[in-house]
Amino acid sequence: MKRIYPFAIYVAGALSLASSPFNNPVTTPFPRPSATTTPSATPTATPKPTPKPSRSPKKTSPTPSHRASAAPSAKPAATTPAKPSPSPTATVAVASPPPTASPALNTSDAEFEKVADEYIKGYLTWRPLAATGLGFHEYDGRVNECTRLAIDAELERLRRFDERLKKFEASKLSPREAIDLRLLQTSINRELFQIRDMSSFEQNPMTYARAIDVNAYIKRNFAPLEDRVRSIIAIENQAPNIVIAAKTNLNPVLPKPYVELAIQIARGTADFMKRNLVEALAGLKDEKLVAGFQQSNRKATMALNEYANWLEKERLPKANAPFALGDEKYHRMLKEGELVDLEPAKVLEIGLAELKNEQKVFAEAARKIDVSKPAADIFKQIQTEHPTAENLLPDMAQKLDAIRQFVLDQHLVSIPSDVRAQLKEMPQYRRATSFASMDTPGAFEAKATEAYYYVTPTESDWPDNQKEQWLTSFNFYSGDVISIHETYPGHYVQFLHLNASKASKAEKIFGSYAFIEGWAHYCEKMVVDAGYGSSMTPHPSDEDVKRAAKYRMAQAAEAMKRLCRLCVSIKLHT
Repeated sequence: MKRIYPFAIYVAGALSLASSPFNNPVTTPFPRPSATTTPSATPTATPKPTPKPSRSPKKTSPTPSHRASAAPSAKPAATTPAKPSPSPTATVAVASPPPTASPALNTSDAEFEKVADEYIKGYLTWRPLAATGLGFHEYDGRVNECTRLAIDAELERLRRFDERLKKFEASKLSPREAIDLRLLQTSINRELFQIRDMSSFEQNPMTYARAIDVNAYIKRNFAPLEDRVRSIIAIENQAPNIVIAAKTNLNPVLPKPYVELAIQIARGTADFMKRNLVEALAGLKDEKLVAGFQQSNRKATMALNEYANWLEKERLPKANAPFALGDEKYHRMLKEGELVDLEPAKVLEIGLAELKNEQKVFAEAARKIDVSKPAADIFKQIQTEHPTAENLLPDMAQKLDAIRQFVLDQHLVSIPSDVRAQLKEMPQYRRATSFASMDTPGAFEAKATEAYYYVTPTESDWPDNQKEQWLTSFNFYSGDVISIHETYPGHYVQFLHLNASKASKAEKIFGSYAFIEGWAHYCEKMVVDAGYGSSMTPHPSDEDVKRAAKYRMAQAAEAMKRLCRLCVSIKLHT
């Protein structure tokens, strides 16, 4: 299978790619690399079970919560690991937990909560796939409406709530409601930016390619199989309507990277439905449901393949639309979506300075391995130390418990659940844009506890040199760093804490890309700083020192990669 990973899709469309109006807020992807570039996707996240407490370490970090980056005025406390000092490029702020007893609501609080509930209900109604992922199963079996009428209605709804929320003064609300106010306002600004300024329904064909996603109905047993199949049938039957809406709404000329990726996603989803979905439902006994599923599955598969063919024939040949946001929009994207009120030039200055710092760390670690060779050559050699294609997933899965135990033994952060993340092969339709990702139960999921750590394998039809190139990214050292990012104590642990916390409904639904990814990136450095991969003895051997240096180079390489993305993004967009 041919894959295209144009770097422009990260720099031009990272937010439109993964923070689209219909993005599932439960999956957190690790950006997919290629030979020269690494596209990224923007997650939002939340999980749930009511977790059983794990072993209680002597020292713990505060409970992560999305409110930190969404409401800096709340004066959050800085997260501090037990041993290492914080990384300057990945500092994470964490809000203090709410008091156990709440004072009686004042009039403003009561009025605000009513408006907040209305907004959230409308938000979920227009995004039923995301709602199902969060655990609101009253929305099961529905699809996101993509007609021009529905899009315009949602824009009007967002504008209306924007005006209604402006009537509330944070100073007159309780601290908790003041935080929620800012969360909702940020959500509205982000959605308006995506739909209006990024033209996600007119410029981004991926919006429609991802609108028929039924994976949530087979990966977790939140309802009887028969009920979940009925929902799948209802969604698949809407696939032709989604394609009609796409053809109606999309501009004649589109950005080429968007079209290329949309084709891959549509075909990958069709392949998933034809193969993986059928296999997952092989145990279905109800003959009437089986017949209904077979019919809807054929309909959806044909619609998605037809959409991919249409894009390839009608849009790809003339796909030369510009993608650059420009300085003003880029600034507004950061300010309104992430509450980062810095000019792009200032962000670039910070990024370049931090890149130099990480380059020094990378070079210093390389000298501990071999003083006679350039750091880049040493790292190329490190990258050859990797699992085979056949052993990639088993080898990475085997390391997860060791990483988890290290986090607990070093008292870096508590893990409020004994439920382990299960390492699985990345679904085909996600492979175009995701290298690795964490998929956790929604924050409001009452039954299902399954959590999946997805890794993208090599493809069977790849030539040997392409497989080898792919596996270098999963060398034994970088592979562990990726697992730290995705699972322990990265995304999975963060979301377990969020789910177990007394965070508000708004806090559990609306997240910050900078905060979610910032925590996971910070964790990579924190765990290596704490000694992961190092000898814990007072007098390590030469081999121990070299092994620790390899982990440091892998961690620094991941940091440099993200800093390069940031800098290139700004330079291409402004």
